Amino acid sequence: MNDFEQLWLAERTRRHFFRDCGVGLGTIAINSMLGQLHAQHLPQVDPAKPMSARKPPLAAKAKRVIFLHMAGAPSQLDLFEDKPKLREYHGKTPPKSLMEGKRFAFLKGNETLLASPRSFARYGQCGMSLSELFPHHQKIVDEVVWLRGMTTDVFNHGPAKLFMNTGFQAPGRPSMGSWVTYGLGSESENLPGFVVLQSGPRGPRAGNSLWASGFLPTSFQGVPFRGKGDPILHLRSPQGMTRQRERKFYDTLGALNQSRFEQTGDPEILTRLNAYEMAYRMQSSAPELMDLSGESKHTLESYGVDPGESSFASNCLLARRLIERGTRFVQLYHTNWDSHGGPGENLNKDFEKVCKDVDQASAALVLDLKERGLLEDTLVIWGGEFGRTPMGENRKTIGRDHHIDAFTMWMAGAGLKRGYIHGKSDELGFGVVEGKVHVHDLHATLLHLLGFDHEQLTYRFQGRDFRLTDVHGKIVKDILS
Repeated sequence: MNDFEQLWLAERTRRHFFRDCGVGLGTIAINSMLGQLHAQHLPQVDPAKPMSARKPPLAAKAKRVIFLHMAGAPSQLDLFEDKPKLREYHGKTPPKSLMEGKRFAFLKGNETLLASPRSFARYGQCGMSLSELFPHHQKIVDEVVWLRGMTTDVFNHGPAKLFMNTGFQAPGRPSMGSWVTYGLGSESENLPGFVVLQSGPRGPRAGNSLWASGFLPTSFQGVPFRGKGDPILHLRSPQGMTRQRERKFYDTLGALNQSRFEQTGDPEILTRLNAYEMAYRMQSSAPELMDLSGESKHTLESYGVDPGESSFASNCLLARRLIERGTRFVQLYHTNWDSHGGPGENLNKDFEKVCKDVDQASAALVLDLKERGLLEDTLVIWGGEFGRTPMGENRKTIGRDHHIDAFTMWMAGAGLKRGYIHGKSDELGFGVVEGKVHVHDLHATLLHLLGFDHEQLTYRFQGRDFRLTDVHGKIVKDILS
């Protein structure tokens, strides 16, 4: 009997004992045995080398993740879902039956249905519906899984971004990238295992809590890189400081920290030591990462990169370069998709601009990874924190409010079907009628592809075992290859 069979048997016995006998000494003994078995499957993290690469306990399809987060929430009704019925009822009051139980951030109750003015067509063998605003996505319709039945619980940006990234709507929980690097470490010795890249007019709401490590050791938090120049400020050595002198400085500092660790046992001292060593190594690895001169003209043009300029396109190319160098989790944030209507947020020119910012590079990343053989063991995720309403929101111009009951994301790569459409919303886009995927389900599926049972990848904090999916989540088996 293998370890997992033992774990399953112990769990079944425990449940039967609870049912038949109540809590007693036997229950305590069984829980102790279950805890010992469970501990065998937790990541074995060396505090002195927390980012050392580790094998997952289960068979894995993916080794690394790139998450393209569209901060502010794209309108699925203007990009991915052609709704003829919405055009038919444009300008009319939505049926009361469809509004019951719905929660919105800003709607006042007098709004009418809003059809998309965009033209749509179907593409690829899968027949995916795309609007005119995403012409480059036509090239990848048969490379990705389309999740058209996404749902979430939280309808305001900051909490919803936290929910998408940490599984909880308040700060303090570890992010996806932190959970992944806690479980797997990193294959890079010269770059961080979890890197964050940002583009757009401002940073994402909720800020660095989106890539924080929460109660996990801080070695597993995301490291934000700038899009051009030195990725981290003050990374270069001070003028007059040679590499030899700097090495001596770090060695002396390391010895002092090691002495302090031996006195106190504080694991954060080891985190500080690892940060110093990583900074020293990055003085040579980071400039090489940022130097795109070795990329072909074809590659730069395919992504839409303007050399020397910070952009979502250059960040997509940097994401590919990071995973080539062993980084485990790369997260891109691009703002502003918050299309309420009004200055900077209208569904016309503002929406067209943000679509143009990401369309070409998103598609190019998938095709580039495929061409280089990296898509076979890389997972790419694209989407926002929620969707947009079928009703218009009345501001200076008509926009759409936040919508948590039906939106679209896509995934590509390791272990996933290609050119597969999963789920659909009703004729007006109010709710999911088939193939619902909750955010917790997305997280469970992500961990499954990386070789983890989402119920077993836990971390004990303040007397409780926490996990990314909390007490929820199920694997979306229909999208697996």
